[in-house]
Amino acid sequence: MKVFFRIHSAKIFYLIFFYFIIILPQEGIAFPQNKNFEEITAESASGDSSGYIRSDQYNIDVLSYKLNIDLYPKEKLLKGDAVITGVVKKKNLEELELNFYDNMKIFQAMLNDKPVNYKRTLTNISFPLNEISSDTFKLEIIYEGTPKKMGFSSFVFGEINRRSVVYSLNEPVYASTWFPCNDIPDDKALLDMRITNDSSQVSVSNGKLAGVTTEGSRRTYHWKTYYPISTYLICLYSSDYVEFDDKYISQDKADTMAITYFVFPNQLDDAKKDFSDHVDMLNYFSKTFGEYPFIKEKYGVAEFLWQLGAMEHQTITGIGSNFIGGKKFFNDIYAHELAHQWWGDAVGLKSWKDIWLNEGFASYCEALYAEHIAGPKALQSAMMSKFHNNFYDKIYDPEDLFSQTVYDKGAWVLHMLRWEVGDTAFFRILRNYFNTYKYKNASINDFKRICENISGKNLDYFFNQWIYDGTGIINVSYSWKTEKNGNDYILRLNLLQTQTGVDTYKFPLEVEVSFEDRTEQFFRSAVNKREQMIEIRLKKKPADVILDPHNWILGTFLQKKNMDMPHGSRD
Repeated sequence: MKVFFRIHSAKIFYLIFFYFIIILPQEGIAFPQNKNFEEITAESASGDSSGYIRSDQYNIDVLSYKLNIDLYPKEKLLKGDAVITGVVKKKNLEELELNFYDNMKIFQAMLNDKPVNYKRTLTNISFPLNEISSDTFKLEIIYEGTPKKMGFSSFVFGEINRRSVVYSLNEPVYASTWFPCNDIPDDKALLDMRITNDSSQVSVSNGKLAGVTTEGSRRTYHWKTYYPISTYLICLYSSDYVEFDDKYISQDKADTMAITYFVFPNQLDDAKKDFSDHVDMLNYFSKTFGEYPFIKEKYGVAEFLWQLGAMEHQTITGIGSNFIGGKKFFNDIYAHELAHQWWGDAVGLKSWKDIWLNEGFASYCEALYAEHIAGPKALQSAMMSKFHNNFYDKIYDPEDLFSQTVYDKGAWVLHMLRWEVGDTAFFRILRNYFNTYKYKNASINDFKRICENISGKNLDYFFNQWIYDGTGIINVSYSWKTEKNGNDYILRLNLLQTQTGVDTYKFPLEVEVSFEDRTEQFFRSAVNKREQMIEIRLKKKPADVILDPHNWILGTFLQKKNMDMPHGSRD
């Protein structure tokens, strides 16, 4: 997910102009009534802390969801028929616990083809298991209702310019507002989805289109996945979309995959311009991390009305209509969401505490793609656009799942890991991590083990200070002076860490020394004390010293004259 809490100045102007001058007067967007952004993010960050997930939900393994969804936008009514198959992992489990909001009226419930009783709370439904004789189950629930609007817009019957737009956005814990499910990110399952709406509407979901049928004034689109999917990534879009296509050829040239775009008719020309780089992005990410993980299905983008950003639904990203303008201003969003197909969708997180593995990774991929397009300076520029002094939260188990800490500091942590282990090891780590956990789920600790195995380094201090324990950034004050030593010069660099949050950061520091003849030399030194002096032997007298010249460290480096010598050791 790309949440637009941070916008560059050029984009601010564009968004203000595009949104208030063009979109609102001419398009007449009718937005769903929802909570303000602060309430939404606070609620979304709560995860399962309110009892949403029951302990017995971890004792089942859902294998597939078969969903038949009938949409009636004028009435804001959804009629559903859900068939859930799975396995009971715990012997003598008494109840089958699932998530399903209680405002949805149930007409029939069948367990292993027999009627079954159930108990409901606000967000949960449970079925007795004492009557089934096997460790497998097939549960069918027929229901209808108007899904509640929760989180970032869990399920919306919306409208733009008198055009119906129906869509979902489940992240993190709102899939159960519109279908019964085991709403745990690491219980992946296969999906078979039929969406029926008026015959004028195009309906889109995850996976591959298996067929389209029309009966009278109603049309059904049948979508299937061949790769497992987490419940929060299951989606539905339905509107009078126009479609256009591109194609991606796999790295081994064995597969050709459709890239399909679904946009509102008035934005077709702009979308064709804006989306034109997706093939290059797919090629770059596939070469860098491993082949696009859903090559047998598709990649696509569908326009919707969520105006805070975009959402990486597996194989079909949702893009807010504000972020299509024909000027290619939002390539970082498109790269971010596409990168999620590797980080978050194929490699899923084990719990919401590990959300850095989704959002920090996708945010760093924005910078990696900028580096791919324009080189090292573009990488530095992209990272500095993510630099802040007010990262208040921890990356692991954050208070707010969708904060700048998770996204921007999360990107910086990967950037610093790359500097820590070197480019060769870093990109080997990413490829190994992808191959190891593709179509599975991983924790931050799982990723750490791969980092250590490939780099050959103990990275306890790195993960503790940046992910598990530390908050904030590094602040360093420094001074330097030189002394003549025979034919050489000794540069003495005095460092003092002044930050709060973490008493002492350990990190490899790059030092640039420039000389009067306009040449420079670069040195790398280990910083491991709050007060430290570093000595560097030089052949020429230095004219200036710059710390972290290539912006590898999330920190500030302030040069001071006549700073007292530190009491720490010399290096």
